[in-house]
Amino acid sequence: MTQPPNPQPVQPLLGAGDVRRLAADLDLRPTKTLGQNFVIDGNTIRRIVAAAHLDPSETVLEVGPGLGSLTLGLLDAAARVVAVEIDPILAGRLPETVAKWRPKTAANLDVVLADAMRVTELPHPPTALVANLPYNVAVPVVLNLLENFPSLRHGLVMVQDEVADRMAAGPGSKTYGVPSVKAAWYATMRKSGVIGMNVFWPAPKIASGLVGFVRHEPPATSASRREVFAVIDAAFAQRRKTLRAALAGWAGSPALAGEALAAAGVDPSLRGEMLDIAAFARIAEAKPAQSTTP
Repeated sequence: MTQPPNPQPVQPLLGAGDVRRLAADLDLRPTKTLGQNFVIDGNTIRRIVAAAHLDPSETVLEVGPGLGSLTLGLLDAAARVVAVEIDPILAGRLPETVAKWRPKTAANLDVVLADAMRVTELPHPPTALVANLPYNVAVPVVLNLLENFPSLRHGLVMVQDEVADRMAAGPGSKTYGVPSVKAAWYATMRKSGVIGMNVFWPAPKIASGLVGFVRHEPPATSASRREVFAVIDAAFAQRRKTLRAALAGWAGSPALAGEALAAAGVDPSLRGEMLDIAAFARIAEAKPAQSTTP
């Protein structure tokens, strides 16, 4: 009778004591400015990595690796991790931590000292994004990375739970807004779970949400992404206004806005929250030639 193969041993991950010792060694006091809330629970890391559905051949982009809690889990699941860290002290310590905890895969880590909202080049093209993102910059970081790294095919990010709801919302939802529509230009977003507060140090005052995404092609349109995003910004700048009124400044006048909406096949009495990304693209494409972009 053939014996089943022995299961692979579970690799150790950073616990609460390890995280606090690392922070003490660096004389680190987590700051709200950088959104530093470090995961101290190994099971939460394993849950995030499992939910990311990583292929062993992938190169994963991690933003804000901090002390390395998630980094270790990602190295166990993927071929390479490119970690973008804005804090030079944390960026400098991460390779040492990985070498101690994962000596066999330490060479598979690249650490990039950069601001993820502005980074445009990486040492390896990433295929997946998995990150615990600072709450105050989560949306612009995700949008920047999807725009600048077309090799990103899918991912999973942990953000403030309310932001997770906004990113994954569909038209007609109370939480549907600018983050929802702009994210939909690049990918299909879905909420993949909620993470409690007690798995972080320091513990945040609100829960976190997991948002998974799979990239798709943008809507077929002759309008540029910038032109479509300008329509989105105008439509949601004053949510309670009808599209005809909200887009008056963008088009040049309420009448011109009405013309663009009619040409796009959109009811001018609707509000922006009722439109999907394809409708916004049609409106951008139909902008009257005599108007000028602000």
